[in-house]
Amino acid sequence: MVPHTRLSGRRRAYVYAVLTLTAAVALGSACDKVPLLAPAGTVITLFSANTSVPLNGEVEIIATVIENGTVTTPPTSGDGGATGATSTRGAGTPVQNGTLVSFTSTIGRIEPREARTNNGEVHVRFIADGGSGTAKVTAYSGGAVGTIDNLLVGSAAADHLIVSITPQTVPSTGGTATVQARVENTSGSGISGIPVTFSTTNGTLNPTTATTDANGVATTSITTSREATVTATAGTKSGTGTVRIGERSNLTITPPDSATVGSQAAFTITARTTAPVTDASINWGDGSGTESIGLISGPITRRHTYSASGNYNVSATGRNPTGDIETASATVSVGGLQATMTATPNPASLNGLVTMTVGGVSGAQVREYRWDFGDGTTQTTPGPETQKSYNRVATYTARAQVIGVNGNVLATPSRTIVVQ
Repeated sequence: MVPHTRLSGRRRAYVYAVLTLTAAVALGSACDKVPLLAPAGTVITLFSANTSVPLNGEVEIIATVIENGTVTTPPTSGDGGATGATSTRGAGTPVQNGTLVSFTSTIGRIEPREARTNNGEVHVRFIADGGSGTAKVTAYSGGAVGTIDNLLVGSAAADHLIVSITPQTVPSTGGTATVQARVENTSGSGISGIPVTFSTTNGTLNPTTATTDANGVATTSITTSREATVTATAGTKSGTGTVRIGERSNLTITPPDSATVGSQAAFTITARTTAPVTDASINWGDGSGTESIGLISGPITRRHTYSASGNYNVSATGRNPTGDIETASATVSVGGLQATMTATPNPASLNGLVTMTVGGVSGAQVREYRWDFGDGTTQTTPGPETQKSYNRVATYTARAQVIGVNGNVLATPSRTIVVQ
């Protein structure tokens, strides 16, 4: 028989409290080791800040974890829009804070791979690892799963490729031109970090592979003495450009020494009389389209009015007697219209007439003048002069918009008027 000591009531209570506390601590420690997962009926919806990711870029991924949520499928959006299984949050309530959500991706990686919710949301980042393709990002917690199926990475985001060559013509003895290939997504934005491969029908390229910069442009150069077609390829997309040999053309175009916005600029297009050019046309380089010329045998003059200042590449094309297409190009520099504005008298008397005149527009093709007198009143006139009276003593800034025949603003002169 084992003897035992009988405990007093106070000691029994103490022992019971110690045992209870020990059990609670053990139970709490065990609970801490079990992650909190989403309950049944939870819907996980993933959103991406962009639909595409540069080759070595990254993008934020947001997961909403909603109990009793609903899912709808959105239309495909362009760059900068959200993508995923739904475009709206679920109709239920957010899961408990601290619910563990895990992530996987078919390409690239997710950081962190596990995260806990706060107000029903988890924020992680998808990081591209240099590979191209369409990534499928999956988030899961308990029995709930959410995915993004169409996150385009690297060259997979390329929708089209535009090739430009400068200059477009080189001497027949040989020359070098710069080739630029711009890789764009569906919304027309350049994609950085994309490898572009170049090839040519003639000449030498250096380098043959280049990576697009922050503007989505990859650059190489070509040296050739024969007409060459350069092809640029990024992923499944490609584009071409042509380098021509200028000296083989008997077609020339001569721009004016100077040109001004709103005024007619005269260009001389010339072909040898012994080898006339037919079906000729001229492109003014400002997006206004192509003008048909027809037959060129000797020098002819064509005029064009530019609506904005800048440098424009003007090109003329035509077919020579052998049937070949010949091209000539030139650059014209168009300066701004140096319009001025005068006000007489100035200072002006209260309620007295002030005559305002716009100068420096001689030769410009002007449709109208839109006046802002600085006191909240405006006026439109067909000519460069108007009159105005002021009924308050103050200093005013009057402005005039000079409007060209195409509705564009050619100049905006101004004048300060003191009313005493």
